Amino acid sequence: MMIVLFRVVFAAALVVYGAMLLWTLPAIQDAADGLAAFDMRPGGYTHAEALAFLSALSDEGRAMYLGPQRMLDTVYPALMSAVLVLATWRMTTERPWVLRLLVLVVPISAGWQDYVENARVSVLLTQPVATVTEAQVAAASTATVWKSGLTTLALALVLVLLAQSIWKRRRGRRP
Repeated sequence: MMIVLFRVVFAAALVVYGAMLLWTLPAIQDAADGLAAFDMRPGGYTHAEALAFLSALSDEGRAMYLGPQRMLDTVYPALMSAVLVLATWRMTTERPWVLRLLVLVVPISAGWQDYVENARVSVLLTQPVATVTEAQVAAASTATVWKSGLTTLALALVLVLLAQSIWKRRRGRRP
């Protein structure tokens, strides 16, 4: 049952992420004279960079960011966190329950930070460019950096657990 759930959630996450990567985010970038959307800047951004993006972003691009992109990015963090939680949980069945729960903090925190980022980016997108403060940009940028770092850590954790699982299986097959 869990493997079926994992496959369904994984497929849904891929569809949503694919829609963002192939449709909304390229459209936003095109509508901002080639500047990357806030979500696609894992190292964060400065006040000047944020203002440049917001100034270049067309009304259509802003509508795409606040409409379809926001809707997709409302679903995606939960799906990605669920995929990582399910994978991590499954690959830690032989570990102490306390360790299993601690490991789950990473993908859950990554999803949560994505929602924090989304809320802070929405603030930047819904006010006149001239009123966007350095503090607002710093808060949004910090959320972006945390989201990126925690997501990377969660993915790395799953890859390490997967490698350990494969190694253990192959080791067990030796004569």
